[in-house]
Amino acid sequence: MKAWADIAAILEMSTAEVDSVATFYNLIFRRPVGRHVILLCDSISCYVMGYTEIKQQLMDLLQIRYGQTTPDERFTLLPNACLGTCDHAPAMMIDNDLYRDLTTASLLQILDQYL
Repeated sequence: MKAWADIAAILEMSTAEVDSVATFYNLIFRRPVGRHVILLCDSISCYVMGYTEIKQQLMDLLQIRYGQTTPDERFTLLPNACLGTCDHAPAMMIDNDLYRDLTTASLLQILDQYL
């Protein structure tokens, strides 16, 4: 990837080193993302509290899967290992906004705020 080579040259690092940093941090995107990035927590707490239903409802509403962006480039959906709010699972972030105690009924109302 040419961008990695340019960044590596500026930082005096190898492209492999730059790539390893980019893959470590989940908010360094290695390809274009939508205007709003949805991070859905898939930790064990969220899983136990309804993650599977939330994930399926999001995918159905957006008509995309993990790692994909909606055709209008509004949303990108990504999994996240932990959002640190286990006592209010399931949870997701859209941009810098944290949503806790999610239900399938609440998702449409939340997404409408970003249209």
